[in-house]
Amino acid sequence: MIAKIGKGSNMYGAILYNQQKVDNENGAVLLLNKIPDTVDGKYSVAYFNKCFEPYLSANIKTEKTVRHISLNPDPKDEVSGEQFTEMARVYMERMGYDSQPYIVFKHTDIDRTHIHIVSTCVCIDGKKIPDDYDHPRSMAICRDLEQKYNMKKATEQEQKQTNKVFKPVNHKNGDIKSQIASVVRYLPKYYNFSTMGSYNALLSLFNITAEEVKGERNGQPVNGLIYVALDENGNKVSNPFKASLFGKDAGVAHLQKHFEQSKEKMKTSSVRSVLKNTVELAIHTTSNETDFKKQLTEQGINTVVRRNSEGRIYGMTFIDHEVRTVWNGSQLDRNLSANMFNDWWNNDNKPELKIQDNPVSKANEIDNLPTKDLFEFLSQEHSPNTDLGLFSLLSDAQGEDYEEEQFANRMKKKKHPKHRR
Repeated sequence: MIAKIGKGSNMYGAILYNQQKVDNENGAVLLLNKIPDTVDGKYSVAYFNKCFEPYLSANIKTEKTVRHISLNPDPKDEVSGEQFTEMARVYMERMGYDSQPYIVFKHTDIDRTHIHIVSTCVCIDGKKIPDDYDHPRSMAICRDLEQKYNMKKATEQEQKQTNKVFKPVNHKNGDIKSQIASVVRYLPKYYNFSTMGSYNALLSLFNITAEEVKGERNGQPVNGLIYVALDENGNKVSNPFKASLFGKDAGVAHLQKHFEQSKEKMKTSSVRSVLKNTVELAIHTTSNETDFKKQLTEQGINTVVRRNSEGRIYGMTFIDHEVRTVWNGSQLDRNLSANMFNDWWNNDNKPELKIQDNPVSKANEIDNLPTKDLFEFLSQEHSPNTDLGLFSLLSDAQGEDYEEEQFANRMKKKKHPKHRR
């Protein structure tokens, strides 16, 4: 089992992300700790947020007050709701959060059922719970829970899938062909994307770009694909590699089929509305491009911005690693197009966010609170930060975690075979 610990400052955003899963019947609330239940057993984002307010208002100087934790068993592990609840309780107690308010959400929108826990590291007296050794302590708890519930060990899983871990290409390390192969052979198996542009946006996270090559050969039209490595600034730094070198999964024909299949899946997916609301909330609560990207990264979403040589934004793509889907802004909503972001970030013309009377669901009334009052406190928050980087988000696509991978690699250092001459 893998535990990921996200640290940020946007409590409302963390709750909204999870509660929308519940409202769309892709999740459930399993456990409330130090949070009163409601009379009718129904919850809203505003209600949950109010339960954390006494702790957040008591904060003395902690910047990253929010803890957004996920516990991810192996996809083959069968874990019941009762077991998830008990694991969450044990995990939070051993991490020092048993006296803190927290909510345990179960996510069922992907084949890897897992739980998210939203809490705060600020105690009621305003002091912060120490977190200097969070990651080694978290890993030790996961190993114990694996043994107790007879689950697959995460380190064993990593050893079996070492060659499949997604890593950005580093042209300075050499063997660029193998580095590209380790990415392009597997991405279509784990992510849904419906256009070549969205595919390239996903590839850019790994310092790779794909280009279509069209022409004629012996009087017959030829439509192929080449892959090129990029540096950290997006400049090409390698010779082109034909897609055929990486197998049929990396070729045009297979990708075109994948585009069509992804379009059908994404049409019926509830992910779109959740992501749309998450992006709109980030627009409302941030003032610039950097903070906007940080807030979405905190929710496991990468933002890829495409600009022309004059600096004008012509493409916006959002990559949700939680549900492994890639969306262009205009796919989410016509108001989230590249032109809107260009006017905001290049022309300092921020759009007015049109918030529905109930941004979560019509089934849950948000305490009849006027919209301006509901969002007033959000505009006063500092820009959110996060300890979740690109590596942990991407490696989780295969049920792995970058911290766990590093731990496993340290354990294997003495077993590395000698290099052949």
